Formats: sequence, structure tokens, C-alpha cells
Amino acid sequence: MGIDPLYLFVFAGLFSPGPNVILLTASGARFGFRRTLPHVAGVALGVGVIAAVAGLGVAALLLAAPGLKLALQLAAAGWILWMAWRLATAARRPRSARVDRPFTLVQAVLFQWVNPKVWAVALAASAGYPAGLSPEVEALRLAAAFSGINLFVCLFWSWAGSLLTYLLTTPRAWSIFMGVMAAALAGSAVMVFL
Repeated sequence: MGIDPLYLFVFAGLFSPGPNVILLTASGARFGFRRTLPHVAGVALGVGVIAAVAGLGVAALLLAAPGLKLALQLAAAGWILWMAWRLATAARRPRSARVDRPFTLVQAVLFQWVNPKVWAVALAASAGYPAGLSPEVEALRLAAAFSGINLFVCLFWSWAGSLLTYLLTTPRAWSIFMGVMAAALAGSAVMVFL
């Protein structure tokens, strides 16, 4: 028996560039791995909650209303592109203009409610990889898959960001890094439609 395709889908969806990956990598670079851990825990917990909500039937509602689904996809893609633009323009600001502390656990959990990529991946997983379980058990299955996999994804990206500190020693290096992160974030807008 092989790996449940749900796990591969969740890994691919959450590991690829998106708002959480970008924010965690930047936080790791700026604040270090240890100070980013509350952000990591909040993301892992928050995506689990979103996945559970999707498993309880939100996906069925969206499948029954394709116009609503398309409107939400367009809004999510627009929001991701707006965040990418903000990140790109932030690269031109001096370092002192940035926030001086990383996300807290609560801020990271709450951010998931407005993170279109997490919603898109959770809804797609709920609709595309059902196990034929009761809604409550399906919700727990999705929550466990999303939280468990995303914890390791978040730890990886935060750690990778913390290693970048050794390279981001000049304003130019920081500007290039932020530009690359903004471009990756913009590219992730396509995932909303998959």
C-alpha cells in the first residue's frame, strides 16, 4: 500500500511559495529561527483549523455554486498579487521601517483565515481526496494531515530563512532577497486556480 495521495497533495500545496512560506522565510532571515517558532506553531495550528472547516462541507457548498467558487478564486489571486506588490515595494524601504518583531502564535493562527492559498489547498483537498468518512472524521483527518505536514514545512522554511541571515549583510542583498520573495509570492497566485 502506497502513500495516501492526500499527503502528497498537501505537501506540494503547502511547501510551494505562498504567503506563509514567504512570511516564514523572511521572518527566519530577519529574526532568527528561535524567535520565529511561535509563528510556525500558529501557522500549523491555523491551517489545521481551516482544513477541518473545509472537511465539514464548505467544499461541497463551493462545488454547488461554481460562480461563487470562481469569484473567491479571483479575489484570492488578487489578494496574493497585492501582497506580492507590497513585499516588492517594501524591499525599497530601509530596514528600520519594517516591523520589529515576528508574528505571535495568535497572529499567525488568525492570518490563516484570510490566507487564500491555505483556503484553496484545503478546499481542493477536501473535494479531491475524500476518504468516504463521516464529516466529523473527515474534518479530523484533514486537520491532522494539514497541521502535521505543515509543521515540518514551516520549520524548514523558517530554518532556511535563518540561514539567509549570513547572506543578507547589505541593503542591496536584502533588496534582492525581498524582490525574489515577492516574485515567488506573485507566482503562487496561479495555484489558486488549480
